[in-house]
This record gives sequence, structure tokens and C-alpha cells, in this order.
Amino acid sequence: MRVRVGVLGAGSISAYHIRGLQDAGAAVVALFSRDGERVQAEARRHGVPMATTRYQDILDRRDIDAVVIATPDFTHAPMAVDAARAGKAILLQKPMARNRAECLEIIAAAEHAGVLLCVSFMHRYFPEIETIRRLLAEQVLGSLAMVSQRNATPGADWAAWFYRKDQAAGGVVMQLGSHGIDLLRYLFGEIRAVQATTARTVHERTIREGRVVVPELEDVALALYTFDSGLRGVHEMCYAERAGTDRFRLEIYGTRGTAWLRTERGPLAVHRDSGWVAPEIVPEDVGLRQHRRWLAMVRGEAPPDRSAHDGLAAVVIAEAIYRAAETHAEEIIR
Repeated sequence: MRVRVGVLGAGSISAYHIRGLQDAGAAVVALFSRDGERVQAEARRHGVPMATTRYQDILDRRDIDAVVIATPDFTHAPMAVDAARAGKAILLQKPMARNRAECLEIIAAAEHAGVLLCVSFMHRYFPEIETIRRLLAEQVLGSLAMVSQRNATPGADWAAWFYRKDQAAGGVVMQLGSHGIDLLRYLFGEIRAVQATTARTVHERTIREGRVVVPELEDVALALYTFDSGLRGVHEMCYAERAGTDRFRLEIYGTRGTAWLRTERGPLAVHRDSGWVAPEIVPEDVGLRQHRRWLAMVRGEAPPDRSAHDGLAAVVIAEAIYRAAETHAEEIIR
């Protein structure tokens, strides 16, 4: 079965999804954006036969099996609910929604309609993550003492909505930190408590169209996590650093060894008694890996993952970070 997919959104992240889906063998047959010129141009660039400024046109097509929703945060809940009611399998770009209530609304709609709902956490699909998960399961590093993760970019410059409280789920914590939150939970288990501080350090930004935007949201955050296992984790998030990180930087410290991921030592390096060693990593395109897995779930060839509930968890933890920064007290994750 060749899955037929409609993509809602024609921004930069949509191009990642379209290429990944096409490489994985899906037929991307329709593209939506409210910007008519942009959607026509992107459809031509990727060879997508239908371009529309009404997403309902895509949902109304019975020959479309699934949709990717890669639109601004404030549209996620209404579009995902409509897609579920239309019987489409859904891959929803992170952050899942603007808050816990919207996430729960989406999950309820998908469960009621009996459709597959997944949230896109692309960092899980880097080959080095697969390798470090195996090494952690084998306890190669011994008992873990601490983890440190850094997510940093100069900040989004492609749209003003990223910096508006009423349209974005949040600042750097929601937009970039949600990747890190998910990856830490994916590797190390549940986060049960957080202490945090946040700040807005850039007070004017110029987006690509040349307009000056006054940000309303944080661009720096530091979080200290306590996991259910007792492990402590440090999470640095920055939307104001020109060099940034290569997706993420992750350091894992254990009683028998250390592992660094996506650092100056390469995708993965492990230090034990004999010094630093770089385990063999078989390179494979992340978009291909992620979308091949999702399409297998859509076809019923692989069991559904828990990424929808993980998407909810990432939003819940992000909200706890905001509360902890405001109260200057530890927040218990509920």
C-alpha cells in the first residue's frame, strides 16, 4: 500500500517532511498554505500535484490517507481535531499545541475517531541516539550520575508569530527545548521535578521579510531536572546564540564511563579506561528514518508509538519550567 499524504503548511519544516515522505515511498499529493503564492511555488518545487489555500480541501479528499500538520502553533489544535474527524492519520509537528488543554483535546479527538496520532520528534531518529540507547541498556557507562544537554540556535527569523504570546506555545522552551525534553525522557525516563530560570535577552529581531519584531517570549532558559530514577539533568536552551548547536549537544556521565553526542568529538564518543573511542555509526538520513517508521504505522505494519502522549508530556514539562522560573521554587511534574 502506497500511503497518500497531504501536508498542511508550506514553511521550511514542511520541506523536511515532504522530502522524507517521498524518500520513504509515500505519495505527497496535496499541500496547503494560506499564502497562495508560496504554496504554489512549494508544490512546484516538490512535485506536489495539488496546492490549496483551504486545508479543508485536503481533509475532504477520500483518497488521502494521512496528513502532516506543520503550521503555526495556534493552528495545531483546530487542524488536528478536524483531521481526526475526517479520519486521517496525523503526524503533528512539535510543540504539540500551546498548552496541556489543547493537547488533551487533540488526543481525545484522535481516540474518538480511532485514528493514528503521532508527534514529530525528529531527534529520536539520529543513528547515534539508537546506538547510545543500546549502550545505556547494556550499562556500558555504569550507574548514571548526571546528564547535560544543550539546545541553541540564533532564533527563528522566518515568521513573526514565533515571538507572540497569543500565537506561539512559548519561547525557546517550547520551540527548541521541547526537542530536548523529549530526547531526555526518551533516553532516561520520566522527569519528576524541575527548577528553572528564564530570560528575554534580545529585545528586537528582524525577520526575513525585513520587518522588526519585538519579542514577547523568553529566549534563554536553564532547567535542572530530577528524573524518577534520581538522576539529575541540566538542560540549557538558547534562542540567542549565533553559532548554536548541531541540533543538540548531550553529555552523559556515569560511574564507568562518559559519552558525548554531537560534540567536537563527532556524533558519538565514549570514554572508558582505554580513553576516547568513537563507536561505529551507520549514517542514514534522519528524514528517511522518521518517515519510514511513521508510514509503517499508518499501514499497520508497525505498532503505534506513544509520541502523542510524549508530546503532551513535553508541553506539561515546559509549562512546569515556566512556573518554576516564575516562583523560584521546584515544580513537581503532574
